[in-house]
Amino acid sequence: MKFIKKIFLSLFFTKRLYILVGLLIVVFVLAFFYPVLYDIGMIFFWLTLCLIATDAFLLFANKHGIHASRQAHHKLSNGDDNDLFISVENNYSFLIHTLIIDELPVQFQYRDFEVKKTLHSNQQVRFKYSVRPVSRGEFHFGSLNVLASTVLGLVQRKYRFDQDMMLPCYPSFLKLRQYELLAISDRLVDVGIKKIRRIGNSTEFDHIKEYVIGNDIRTINWKATARRNQLMVNHFRDERAQQVYCVVDMGRIMKMPFEKLSLLDYSINASLVLSHISFIKHDKPGLIGFSNQIYTSVAAERKGNQLYRIQEALYNAKTDFHETSYDVLVSHIRAKVTQRSLLLLFTNFETLNGLKRQLKYIRQLAKNHLVVVVIFENTELDELLTRRPANTSEIYSQTIANKFDYEKKQIILELQRIGVQCIYTKPAQLTVNTLNKYLELKARGLI
Repeated sequence: MKFIKKIFLSLFFTKRLYILVGLLIVVFVLAFFYPVLYDIGMIFFWLTLCLIATDAFLLFANKHGIHASRQAHHKLSNGDDNDLFISVENNYSFLIHTLIIDELPVQFQYRDFEVKKTLHSNQQVRFKYSVRPVSRGEFHFGSLNVLASTVLGLVQRKYRFDQDMMLPCYPSFLKLRQYELLAISDRLVDVGIKKIRRIGNSTEFDHIKEYVIGNDIRTINWKATARRNQLMVNHFRDERAQQVYCVVDMGRIMKMPFEKLSLLDYSINASLVLSHISFIKHDKPGLIGFSNQIYTSVAAERKGNQLYRIQEALYNAKTDFHETSYDVLVSHIRAKVTQRSLLLLFTNFETLNGLKRQLKYIRQLAKNHLVVVVIFENTELDELLTRRPANTSEIYSQTIANKFDYEKKQIILELQRIGVQCIYTKPAQLTVNTLNKYLELKARGLI
């Protein structure tokens, strides 16, 4: 009894069968007017029943006709295309058509994910598909369903494979690896990060090397030259062990979305990449996340697990929809960050009045630290600013957009007036522009 119930639960009729049944109904309806069609209809009726029985027997004769599995990396990268792999194996002795349906996490809101594959006898295929998460947290994948049908294509047998898995979605570690390879190979210029002309020379001695054409003659080491009887020069390197803090605003202003990612997600992705690159550059990365209170704080160090600690702190960070309190940030930094450091403040100001309320706190931070304020460009206004208005309503909208754009520029000028560095960037270009500023500050010897 259980076996019969299992068969009925996994047996599905195809569109081809419904079309065939519809034609039979038409034939039997016409048989009322043309009796000769009744015998023809009965022949096709019994033939259809035989084909259905044969098709079902072929599918259910092999208990394990189809085997399928899903493979994935142990975590997802937020905002990036993540590859997943599905393997399907045909254990039947004949050709099989399959319809593969994967139960994706609810966060993706996919209602029509399906893949069709045709497998020959004892053939195994492996294919990949990509998913792009736009939020951090836990992503729960469900079962893997495969609907198998023969060449007749009248019925389908459903195979359900328990492939339940939970994949955590972390800040964009795929971009982290990309920039890591570029930094190691000194090819950051390939992604638009330009070398900055050095102002002066670094005073941190590295080693003595042989003179080659192009070396600064002022760095010649005359004592080493006399010992080796050939020109030797001192080689200096960028100063190391500088503290680099990514200070991330987690207030409600950072919930604003651009291309499905919030400003907080863009900031977290950029913070992770910058922390990794600064670690490679022998600096000490640190992290502070705040809103109306300090939510997370990772002291700037060069321990082996420092990047892991920063990643875990950023993994499940979310906005709390509170008004950001900069006095809390100033008190925390005064107590915990005693050495002069580079503070990259990821925040956003939409109005000049909003900046002026917090300006005294930013000025206090700038007294003891090198502060770089990251402000986001509202790319949603670009179309309004460039489009020619066609009516009064569009003129009004464009005027308001110009006002917002003008205030953004005034905010930057106000920050520069008090000696605070500023990055004004589109959300999609945040990582590159932040790395640009970091390498520029190192080249100029400001950190």
